Amino acid sequence: MALENGEKAGSSFVAVRKPNDCTILLLRVVAFLATLAATLVMALNKETKSLVVATIGNTPIKATLTAKFQHTPANVFFVVANAMASLHNLLMIIVQLCGGKFQDKGLRLVMMAILDMMTVALLSSGDGAATFMSQLAKNGNSHARWNKICDKFGKFCDHGGGALIASYIGLLLLVVITVLSIIKLLKAK
Repeated sequence: MALENGEKAGSSFVAVRKPNDCTILLLRVVAFLATLAATLVMALNKETKSLVVATIGNTPIKATLTAKFQHTPANVFFVVANAMASLHNLLMIIVQLCGGKFQDKGLRLVMMAILDMMTVALLSSGDGAATFMSQLAKNGNSHARWNKICDKFGKFCDHGGGALIASYIGLLLLVVITVLSIIKLLKAK
């Protein structure tokens, strides 16, 4: 059929338009806001509760416990990764708005695509680490004798879950931005 229409055999590529700068800028602003929200929600995540730890006779012995994001290195890495992704997006927004002043557009597009890929890798590792720790906080691990904490610190776990959702939205947008940046780089040639 393709040979009858004068086309080459096996050329069934889909034509992809060059991404618009406004589209990438809008996606980058939303990704910035999502990663910034994830950073702030997790960094300010703290809950204090007084729990009964023992009972002597009829007298309960209470201890005041605090759950903070700093208590888990994975959550600290999550906050740092999201903060770095927010900073990256903010810098790329500035470069994109002021980028018309640079003469060598090819180098700028290549550097933006490489930095976008590095940020995706950093953010996905931070999200993965925090997701593992949130699963552990929710369910515990009976083999390692780690108790679940979400039954005692519900607000802490809810805020952590909200931060994870915001960060995954930012990660998804960064993946889309990276694909669009690479398409724009290839179409520039």
